[in-house]
Amino acid sequence: MFTGIVTHRGTIDRIDESDGGVISVYVRPDKPFERLAIGDSIAIDGCCLTVVAMDDGVLRFDAIPETLRKTTLGARAAGDVVNLEAALRVGDPLGGHMVQGHVDGTGTIASVEKQGEDVRFAIAVDPALHKGVIPKGSVTLDGVSLTVGEVWDEDGEGRFSVYLIPHTLEVTGFGGSESGRRVNVELDVIGRWVEHHLSRQAAS
Repeated sequence: MFTGIVTHRGTIDRIDESDGGVISVYVRPDKPFERLAIGDSIAIDGCCLTVVAMDDGVLRFDAIPETLRKTTLGARAAGDVVNLEAALRVGDPLGGHMVQGHVDGTGTIASVEKQGEDVRFAIAVDPALHKGVIPKGSVTLDGVSLTVGEVWDEDGEGRFSVYLIPHTLEVTGFGGSESGRRVNVELDVIGRWVEHHLSRQAAS
């Protein structure tokens, strides 16, 4: 479990691919994690992966084909910078919202609009994701906990907005974002379970 509060940035050192489609991602964090061991979970741009090796400050993670299909991780390359967050431990503050690190799919930044010092992103997602976006609810984009602003449809595509303050822009990878960038999307887990329960009740 995570909170969507990014604590580290990391640079992808290299990516190795096996014959079976599994990739090994080597990430060098910008600073050491206070507590970290092999087997621990780290969210990389919101995608929960397990630390399988550590060597001279570089962390290795393995990702299966399903992860590569559902996230932006398959399009990453050496030199890319990613958001990192270690899994919660009992007693840690819940600064953002409850995040599982189970990416539901990807979206695209449709527009970037400066509003004073804040920035408004319009995010385009497919209908299956869009129906789970709740106005004023929570959403995770590339591992960052954000509040949903408006929700609407445009040109047959689902869209919603998020607003980012200067601090968020500075400590995450969103500071230089432009329209067209793909992002990992995880819907609010509480809303997702409510939707799942109601849909099953309606079908019974």
